[in-house]
Amino acid sequence: MTGSNKLTKTDYLKTSLRAFFLQNGFNYSNYQGTGYANVIYPALKKHFGSDKEQLYKSLENNCEFYNTNPHFLPFITSLHLVMLENNRSEEETRNIKMALMGPLAGIGDSLSQFCLAPLFSTIAASLASDGLVLGPIFFFLAMNIILTAIKIASGLYGYKVGTNFIDKLSEQMAVISRMANIVGVTVIAGLAATSVEMSVPITFAAGEVDTADTAQKFVTIQGMLDKIAPALLPALFTLLMYYLIKNKKWTTYKLVILTVVIGVLSSWLGILA
Repeated sequence: MTGSNKLTKTDYLKTSLRAFFLQNGFNYSNYQGTGYANVIYPALKKHFGSDKEQLYKSLENNCEFYNTNPHFLPFITSLHLVMLENNRSEEETRNIKMALMGPLAGIGDSLSQFCLAPLFSTIAASLASDGLVLGPIFFFLAMNIILTAIKIASGLYGYKVGTNFIDKLSEQMAVISRMANIVGVTVIAGLAATSVEMSVPITFAAGEVDTADTAQKFVTIQGMLDKIAPALLPALFTLLMYYLIKNKKWTTYKLVILTVVIGVLSSWLGILA
């Protein structure tokens, strides 16, 4: 590659610390996508050297939707850069990057928000209630020191794992990438089925109407759909969103407006609930 330079461990360390900037580019169009590209920008700039066209293309590709925990992001960026330096295909790198997004988000959020934060805030609150200014100082220092250490450790570990991983399994990277892609699709499918709620409230009487029969049976269209394929409507709606993004290049804002319009009209007409 024209003008490319080999990244050093220092570059990986700097990229790990730049994870603090991940949320700076947050928006509801691509979430952390812009921030992710900003985090790895110096490393990409050094790697591509004078090849500005490849640099711009890589930055553009990495501005796509992304959402993970900032404290474990360095593990992902280190693997990303190791694969880049070893000339792995963009598709393989993207599959690994996307497959790690969800699991590390869950681990990182649980650790930082439901373990460290409650622990240190309880200690800090106890100190503060006794009139000690050390309380808030303790909380600030404890959280930032530990989370910074996690960023550095996960970044260096990602570098180590990535280097050994690619050296030993370079011939099987296509299979591993495919497996990562399957995991990513499975997670998205699970989210579509559990997070997208759509149902048809239409019901009709089954059989002949008998005024003397107080136990008249009713059949729901949603019940029939669930017997054919549970969560069919959420899946179809998700596929529609995917089609509009992939083929029609719709932005998130257009999708939100379309979703609101469909929701309001279908609810008013009594078609969906």
